[in-house]
Amino acid sequence: MAMDQAASCCSRQSVYTDSDVSLCEVALVPLVLQISSANIPDAMGRAGDDYSTLLRRKSSKVLKGLWGTRLMEESNTSREQYLKSVLRELVTYMIFLVVLCVLTYGTVSSSMYYYTRVMSQLFLETPVSKMEKTDFKTLSTMDDFWKFTEGPLLDGLYWEMWYNNKTMAENKSFIYYENLLLGVPRIRQLKVRNGSCSIPEDLKDEIKDCYDVYSVANEDTAPFGLRNGTAWTYTNEKDLNGSSHWGLIATYSGAGYYQDLSRTREVTAVQIASLKKNLWLDRGTRAAFIDFSVYNANINLFCVVRLLVEFPATGGLVTSWQFQPVRLIHYISTLDFFLAACEMAFCLFVLYYMVEEILEIHIHRLHYFRSLWNCLDILIIVLSVVAIGISIYRTSTVDMLLKKLLEDQNSFPNFEPLAYWQMQFNNITAVTVFFVWIKLFKFVNFNRTMSQLSTTMSRCVKDVIGFAIMFFIIFLAYAQLAYLVFGTQIDDFSTFQDCIFTQFRIILGDFNFTEVEEANRILGPIYFTTFVFFMFFILLNMFLAIINDTYSEVKSDMAQQKAEMELSDLIRKGYNKAMIKLKLKKTTVDDISESLRQGGGKLNFDELRQDLKGKGHTDAEIEAIFTKYDQDGDQELTEHEHQQMRDDLEKEREDLDLDRSSLPRPLSSRSFPRSLDDSEEDEDEDSGHSSRRRGSSSSGVSYEEFQVLMRRVDRMEHSIGSIVSKIDAVIVKLEAMERAKLKRRDVLGRLLDGVTEDERLGRDNEIHREQMERLVREELERWESDDTASQMSHRLGTPLGLNGQPRSRNSRPSSSQSDGIDGAGGNGGNNIHV
Repeated sequence: MAMDQAASCCSRQSVYTDSDVSLCEVALVPLVLQISSANIPDAMGRAGDDYSTLLRRKSSKVLKGLWGTRLMEESNTSREQYLKSVLRELVTYMIFLVVLCVLTYGTVSSSMYYYTRVMSQLFLETPVSKMEKTDFKTLSTMDDFWKFTEGPLLDGLYWEMWYNNKTMAENKSFIYYENLLLGVPRIRQLKVRNGSCSIPEDLKDEIKDCYDVYSVANEDTAPFGLRNGTAWTYTNEKDLNGSSHWGLIATYSGAGYYQDLSRTREVTAVQIASLKKNLWLDRGTRAAFIDFSVYNANINLFCVVRLLVEFPATGGLVTSWQFQPVRLIHYISTLDFFLAACEMAFCLFVLYYMVEEILEIHIHRLHYFRSLWNCLDILIIVLSVVAIGISIYRTSTVDMLLKKLLEDQNSFPNFEPLAYWQMQFNNITAVTVFFVWIKLFKFVNFNRTMSQLSTTMSRCVKDVIGFAIMFFIIFLAYAQLAYLVFGTQIDDFSTFQDCIFTQFRIILGDFNFTEVEEANRILGPIYFTTFVFFMFFILLNMFLAIINDTYSEVKSDMAQQKAEMELSDLIRKGYNKAMIKLKLKKTTVDDISESLRQGGGKLNFDELRQDLKGKGHTDAEIEAIFTKYDQDGDQELTEHEHQQMRDDLEKEREDLDLDRSSLPRPLSSRSFPRSLDDSEEDEDEDSGHSSRRRGSSSSGVSYEEFQVLMRRVDRMEHSIGSIVSKIDAVIVKLEAMERAKLKRRDVLGRLLDGVTEDERLGRDNEIHREQMERLVREELERWESDDTASQMSHRLGTPLGLNGQPRSRNSRPSSSQSDGIDGAGGNGGNNIHV
């Protein structure tokens, strides 16, 4: 009561000046003091709880606004709201995909290919001399190696003269007059020590030295030759800042004996001649590396070159090469700054998706990782973070290396680690782009037609795995056979890995049968013929059969599934709403209203049909609307009828919107029914989402339970329908037998009556016999016609009633119909005796 008085006092004084407000405050002071001190903590606690709840709701709304995905939606969200979340997620992802493609394709150009081609032509395809056709690719002896270093290598590295014999800039070499040689080249070798292999006792007198194949354990580290300078003393990998290299024969360390060449051709020629004279390469040499780097300012590209010559323990040599064009200097042109902006956007997108996945993992816990798409999201984020780290390391390292190179131009610039990380960066980027494109199937699957591929693959996983086991058992057996039989003579079968790839080429039709036949004239043709027969004609067709059968099942399931709202329907609906709001498109009610106004208050059916068909409405819609509201049946809509139609449509629209907003509909990430077996397999496709659906028992049955029940009801209806059809067929046959029985009884009765009547009247037997034959013939014809009609109706699945007319399922021959048959037979008998 006192509180009310104080409030009324405050309300009366609120119209006064500011000085009067203090009186209200003074009046409230005693009331405040009357509050119990025990209630103060409770009130403060409730206020704190209300504030925390409000803050939690606001933060949840912000999170849903920024990171709202289909996995973060509530279980009772409507289908339309669910598709809106999917559409928003798809649009965000498409922007991320565009940014990633701009980044990857912006750093690669056709200039890289032409750069690699001209450099490889210069050093790989130039003959060692004018009299010989041997080039770097076809080197076979150590003498050929020295000819290459003294000829094509020197000519390619040092371009000191123009074509008119004028000298170029001093102490600088521009390969092809465009590519600056950075620092000096380096030549390095790796050796194995003598005695690294075991010699048989019987041959020790003949063979004194033995050099094993290359390995780090067999590597020779002792000085040799002149024993002065880096060319004759061993330097470890750490001091050289080198790394291992994977060659054709072995994997080589980054250490060894090295010689840095000069910036002039004359000095370099003297250095190479000294190495050759003092037998720098000997029997223990297993690999020789030639490294140098060039830079082309026209296209802002570095080219890191490595020429490798391997000396196997068998003798001879094997050559390989590596030309890596890399863009190490960034942010020069306008395009570079645009790509820098895209890099920042890419980093923001990665951070955005990291937060999104963390929220989803927090919601679904371990169920999150049961979905393949969620694991793919994690993989894309990890690859993106690794690519960002490599890019940062590459940019920072190249700045230090270029600074060091500018300080000492007579040193060797070791760009090989940068080239290695650039190659790894390119590989990671390529894999990331591949997986990002593959993830589009996650959104395409919401379309009923596009989901056939993923559904087919998910359903036939077990069959494909079983087929793969059988396939690879036979495949590897043939690979082992080929390796043992042809491995010593044919290059395509020289290793077990090569055998595997060669057999895949055989399946694709790319194979040289002549080499196999020449290697073994008996096992060669047998191997080829049986492999092609089993792999191509049997196993490959079995695989296609598995895919075809599963695809047929998927199509039949999709044909039985009721249509649900899809992304295309949501986009079309939004487009129509936007067009209506912009007054670029009218609704059906507006079209009919406009047609009615143009008709002067009345509109007949033909005019309405012609007008609405021109606006895109179907005949069924027009006829249904017109028939419903044409109450007087005069084929015209009056103003009153049109107003009633408009009111009803507006009311139905409001009711539909109300029902749609109040009806809780579970989410559905699939647009086709699944079998009971598939429901367990496909549970991984959207585990987090399905777990929420299973957990929402308070709002009714879960979506999976409803789908299982619906499929069971459909199967039950199908089974009941087949049983009913079989029962109807049995009933039809029983009715036919009953009719035949009645006919026979009737005919026999008439025959007996005819004989009795003839004996009583004393008629001629000849006349009686003719009448009897005619009666029997008519009855036989009638039976044959009835049997034919019954067989046709059984084939067509439509039971026939009397007189060949179609009979409904519930119709049965009544007593009146049976009497009619008897009556007809009686009349026929009387007509005979007239």
